[in-house]
Amino acid sequence: MSRGLTDFIGKRRHCPFKGQNDLHHVSYKRFKRRIIEGSSRDGPAASTPLATGGQCEPSFEFDAVCQRLLLDSPPRHREPDHRDRKGNLQEAALVGCVSHDVSVTLLNTPRTVTARGRPAIENAPEQIVLWSSGGSDGRRPDLQPFAVLDKASASLQGKPVMKLAAPSLLNDYYTNLLDCSCNGMIALALGSSVYLWNSETRALVGCLDPSPQPGRPSDCQSISCLSWSRDGRALCIGTRRGEIQLWDVEHKQNMRCLPSHLSVVRAISWKQQFLSSGSALGRIHHLDPRAPTPLVGTAAQREGICSLQWSPGGDWLASGSTEGLLCIWDSDVTGLTRSRQPVTKMEQPSAVKAMGWCPWQRKTIATGGGCNDGELRLWDAGSGTCVTSANTNSQICSLRWAEKKRCLLTAHGLPQHHLTCWTWEFPSLSPTHQLTGHSQRVLHLALNPDSTQIFSAGADQRFHIWDM
Repeated sequence: MSRGLTDFIGKRRHCPFKGQNDLHHVSYKRFKRRIIEGSSRDGPAASTPLATGGQCEPSFEFDAVCQRLLLDSPPRHREPDHRDRKGNLQEAALVGCVSHDVSVTLLNTPRTVTARGRPAIENAPEQIVLWSSGGSDGRRPDLQPFAVLDKASASLQGKPVMKLAAPSLLNDYYTNLLDCSCNGMIALALGSSVYLWNSETRALVGCLDPSPQPGRPSDCQSISCLSWSRDGRALCIGTRRGEIQLWDVEHKQNMRCLPSHLSVVRAISWKQQFLSSGSALGRIHHLDPRAPTPLVGTAAQREGICSLQWSPGGDWLASGSTEGLLCIWDSDVTGLTRSRQPVTKMEQPSAVKAMGWCPWQRKTIATGGGCNDGELRLWDAGSGTCVTSANTNSQICSLRWAEKKRCLLTAHGLPQHHLTCWTWEFPSLSPTHQLTGHSQRVLHLALNPDSTQIFSAGADQRFHIWDM
């Protein structure tokens, strides 16, 4: 055995980051120094948006660093035997502790691709994100949420009629941070708060601040998803610490806190008075907020959930995974068991994050492909077959059906960061309009109740309003 190989093995044996007994004795500075020293020998290392000012307990410090590296720079090959170990780390790690008072510098960086030819994780940033303090010199004043940045004097085809500020919007592919109620009320999560904006009066009407746990900074309570109730009276909020909060919007009061998951809550969907939630560890919980014990049913899949939606009639529940699996579940939500199996399974070569049921074709569901896929697909949920598809040549971050306009809207990442309007006349799926205006990927979409306006929120921290 060569001397170099012997030295390498010796270093591996004595690495302080191996073994559970040493985790709490490793400081963040020491961990960072080893990363930098290794990168100076072997090549540049991607920096990650780590929080430096959070006052979390020492026991969470190293886990938080490991979790952020796992999300931003995942390994090229995942061994099935280590899935549970990584899941336990994800449950324990503290995610998203990023200060609001920051400025962002973006640098290009290559994506990691798995052996199957698709990105190792859809959340891998399109650029390296360097976070630094800002605003103290007065040259970059902080923008207020929904502050008007630009307003068109006339409606131009393919251009937004209004551009508003969305500061602190989390650039995370797997979040669901925008929704519009049946009353036209916009809910947009910015950092650790949810802002309410009336789309009819175009006025900011309130802010909901989920209270952090005792001893935790508010930034550590980052919101990962939200969803309006069907009647528009309640807003359900999911956090990165697995908590689900039910808010009375009219009185700005937190009606109930449901400690539902042990990992990030990535998606929420309502079925009448029931709500279902999906976590980053693949758990689906069915909750009845009216009951003393709200958890009434569970289901599970091996892959992490990044989208969840009940069909318009409440007959099926669709769940999309980070590994490209689309599962269709029946309407039975009762029973605390993880042995329940989905009715149908469909697979695409990237994460099923963009997903939506067609309102007028009850068995049809649309999905959008992520990086290195970019395929828009329509599926027959009953048979599990792909009805039709169209290549968009770009990452699809979100999609929405406009029922009254009988069209489908998609929001995209690279290369153009645009929106596309599609018409579907069986079996053809054809683009009709392209909307441009965002400078970074368009992460979230919403529509007003009569489908006359489109709302989009992008990684450029902008909120745009478009006329249909």
